[in-house]
Amino acid sequence: MSETIETTEPVQSPPPPEGPASPWGIRDFKLLWLGRMVAVLGIQIQSSALLWQVYEIARRDHPIEQASLYLGLVGLCQFLPLLAFTLPAGAMADRRDRKHTVTISVFVESMCALAFLMMALHGDPPLWGLLIVAAVFGAARAFLAPASQAFLPMVVGRRALPPAIAAQSIAFQTGAIAGPALGGVIVGLSVPFAYATSLAMFFIGIACLLLIRTSGRPKLTGERISAVAQVREGLGYVWKTKIVLGAISLDLIVVLLAGVALLTPIFARDILHVGAVGFGLLRASFGVGALLMAVYLSRFPIVKHGGRWMFMAVAVFGLCTLTFGLSKSVWLSGLVLFVGGAADMISVNIRQTLIQLATPDHMRGRVSSVSMLFIGASNELGEAYSGVAVRFLGPIGAAVFGGVGALASVGVWARLFPDLRKADRLT
Repeated sequence: MSETIETTEPVQSPPPPEGPASPWGIRDFKLLWLGRMVAVLGIQIQSSALLWQVYEIARRDHPIEQASLYLGLVGLCQFLPLLAFTLPAGAMADRRDRKHTVTISVFVESMCALAFLMMALHGDPPLWGLLIVAAVFGAARAFLAPASQAFLPMVVGRRALPPAIAAQSIAFQTGAIAGPALGGVIVGLSVPFAYATSLAMFFIGIACLLLIRTSGRPKLTGERISAVAQVREGLGYVWKTKIVLGAISLDLIVVLLAGVALLTPIFARDILHVGAVGFGLLRASFGVGALLMAVYLSRFPIVKHGGRWMFMAVAVFGLCTLTFGLSKSVWLSGLVLFVGGAADMISVNIRQTLIQLATPDHMRGRVSSVSMLFIGASNELGEAYSGVAVRFLGPIGAAVFGGVGALASVGVWARLFPDLRKADRLT
């Protein structure tokens, strides 16, 4: 299912032990799962508070189109550190203790939440201050993502990896649902309290990570090579493994064009007129659909026709984005976001399973960093793109254009990556 490349490391590390079939019998996995869920909950509450706060500050002096550019700056300030540090962070994850890297990264995120809290208590924080802290938060995420993805197979082994990926998606989507919904309610009452809640969630996540007994030290192979050579080797592996390249690049282009996270505060405040609570509803709807699909996939994982399922899911996601842009009803908007979340979860589950099973352990950090760079680009750079698109097309035009672009991308990628389209068994 993947192609191999020559490596400067003479000995390939052995695969992780097979382990049990279910990850839920593993103590450390349950701690990792809980830590991930509460950390994502904190991130989502913080994100809701930051987007609402920035948009409210910008709208005092600017019309919708110009205010949306400030929302785009939030995404850009988080993406640039991801762009700068993710690939070196992936190489570091293949040399240093992955568990320690994850723990330190979450600690830095907690300090960012503390900084947001201090500025919110100030009453009228400067936008530049919020953007600087957002950039530091993006740098922490750059080191967190590849280390955490590479650490999961070390905890559960190969047999339990596909259901563990689905279970981790459940943890993510649980936080993604509760975070925006709770964040929308808390932001309506108090922005500082929202940041304080995020800070508490990060501290709980750190405690869970400190209790994990599994070593995060990767198995070093052969002679040591430079960090630059390691990064180059990881990029070469992804480039030659066309199924992996096609999967992560499709995610990049579709979420870049059709992601609606930045548009939800604009639609909630100025188009659907539903305020902070409606904003939380829209943000949570996507996560609810993704969570229910993740629960289903953890019990009944997709094992055949993976490529076909992935392309169908991406097409549904694009159609939902198109419908969201044309909707004038908060309930219809919530419904299509719900369906879009379920479709996105199918695509995410297939992509992550392909990457983890197709990559040897000694390269998981680097390959995960390339994947996360694409994902980071699609999310943070997508927010910056959405801000510019709203400036020129308006919020409705930006959503419609993104949905049409996602549908077109499905056809283009199906032709460019026939191996991905024909990918069958995911075991």
